[in-house]
Amino acid sequence: MKRNRLRSAFAVAAALSLATVLAGPLSAATSARLDAKVDAALANFTKEVKGGAEFLQSAKGILVLAGVIKAGFVVGGEYGEGALRISGKTVDYYSIASGSFGFQFGAQKKDVILVFMEDQALKKFRESSGWKVGVDGSVALIDIGVGGSIDSINVKAPIVGFVVGQKGLMVNVTLEGSKISKLDKSK
Repeated sequence: MKRNRLRSAFAVAAALSLATVLAGPLSAATSARLDAKVDAALANFTKEVKGGAEFLQSAKGILVLAGVIKAGFVVGGEYGEGALRISGKTVDYYSIASGSFGFQFGAQKKDVILVFMEDQALKKFRESSGWKVGVDGSVALIDIGVGGSIDSINVKAPIVGFVVGQKGLMVNVTLEGSKISKLDKSK
């Protein structure tokens, strides 16, 4: 009987986690709404990260996945949508999705910002049909720490990532295994 309860609890948790991941595509935002969310995420980033605005100016492209939701209870899922900007203009829309299994409970909302520092890295990303972090390209996640600034670190990676939560830059996070896919949205 105890085993049946455990199986039932696991099945419910898996269904809830899967529903969280699948709810994103079903309630996908319009391009105008996504652009507004991206604008807000970039404004928050440049406000929270000293030297952030100057750093972004040197980028070849910036992918902003705004309001990414991660939730789980044993089985977890993550989904969000955003836009790729080149020279300040949206050129494409993308989604991010991942799944996980293990000890986890709760939910969080975050913004994921990938900064392409080299033309070749941006080109490879844009030409892919489904780009997986850690497989198709390596992302150097930046942890600045309290009171630090981005201009105080020496960034040499082709793709630099930032994860920003409600309380600023998040630490001890990973994007490994996350799949980023191009969305078909009319502008």
